[in-house]
Amino acid sequence: MKKLTLYLILLLLFTGSCLYSQKAVSKDNFTFQVQKEEGDLNNDKIDDKIMLEMDLDDETRPLRLQIFLSQPDKKLKLVVSSTKIIESQYPVNKKGEHNGNTIPDFFIEEGVLKMLTDINDRKSSYEFRLKQNNFELVKISRVLWDGKETTSETEIDLIKGTKSEYDRDFSPNKKNIRNTQLKPIKTLPKIQDLSFSDLEKL
Repeated sequence: MKKLTLYLILLLLFTGSCLYSQKAVSKDNFTFQVQKEEGDLNNDKIDDKIMLEMDLDDETRPLRLQIFLSQPDKKLKLVVSSTKIIESQYPVNKKGEHNGNTIPDFFIEEGVLKMLTDINDRKSSYEFRLKQNNFELVKISRVLWDGKETTSETEIDLIKGTKSEYDRDFSPNKKNIRNTQLKPIKTLPKIQDLSFSDLEKL
């Protein structure tokens, strides 16, 4: 009986250690590099890095955004990792069909992170500022072309709480200007908390 009890204890310990080791070496399936962007985001004159990668093993083709910031020792540290801010290429709800949209582009311009999307023919630019290792959404710009000669444009400033909508044709003048004061936002949305559907609702 004692031998049987000892055997069971050893078996449980061995099984537990195997499970732990399997979890520790879990495979990273985001192996296909879609985009790599470098530039100074934290104003230390050292390049930071943005990586956009795809999981080719998953039939929905999900994408992962990662942001690495330079540290005092000049090494890069991962501060953001998100798989929900970009829609999968073949979403489950599309039942094997492509989502019909291009993969977003990420840029670093004058220390600001920008994300450009083209969803259902509406082009959007999302601007994020770095604050305490978080990237907060501060501005949104959108353009929708009517297929003829007029575009409908929207500019949202989340810090000021303003929304401006107007039309524009081939002339440089804005037409049908509509200004709206938005409800105050206590906490600006962080890039790691936003999903692609959240962005489209803003």
